[in-house]
Amino acid sequence: MYVYGKNVAKDIKDIEKAYVLKNFKDRELLNSLKCPIEYVDKERLDRMVDGLHQGIVLKIKDYKYYDISELNSDVIVILDHLEDPHNFGAIIRTCEAAGITDIVIPKDRSVDVNGTVMKTSVGCLDRVKIASVTNVVNTIDYLKENGYWIIGTDMNGTDYKEIDYSGKVAIVIGNEGSGMSRLVKESCDFIATIPMKGTVNSLNASVAAAIILFEIRR
Repeated sequence: MYVYGKNVAKDIKDIEKAYVLKNFKDRELLNSLKCPIEYVDKERLDRMVDGLHQGIVLKIKDYKYYDISELNSDVIVILDHLEDPHNFGAIIRTCEAAGITDIVIPKDRSVDVNGTVMKTSVGCLDRVKIASVTNVVNTIDYLKENGYWIIGTDMNGTDYKEIDYSGKVAIVIGNEGSGMSRLVKESCDFIATIPMKGTVNSLNASVAAAIILFEIRR
């Protein structure tokens, strides 16, 4: 997998190889890299990644996902077919900031841990556990059997401030466009709604996640 950007290069561990712009200026950063370095032109870097690479691209091992059985904290975040890597990265950062370490994503029709996610969540991936599952509904059933209450997020539900988040809870964040799938929504014990005062009828998935997660921590 390729990741990119100066902040990523400062934080990431176990780099296999660095591809660096020929006239790269940050000598301190280069001196800190403990890996082979190949100097290339900008066009080569542009072809390697789809994003602002800042003159440095790093080859690292693909992210190793956890098994659902390895997630055991009191708060788990389930992403129901999220598609935008920037949203995913932002949610990872929010989870880490809120002290929430466990995230679940589906294997199919969902964003995975890629270079953009690494860049957006820089500094946080090493401190959270991401499990990739075959079926979200089956995973919800598994969590219920292990004592979790499942709380979905949707426009039509209970004010999120009126829900009791004590005990073990799993928060479901739906797809950016269509929200939670029907079967996932039907599997939830509660539906949390963030009241809207303006003309917009929904929030960005990562913003909604931040509001809910910090309410849980409060």
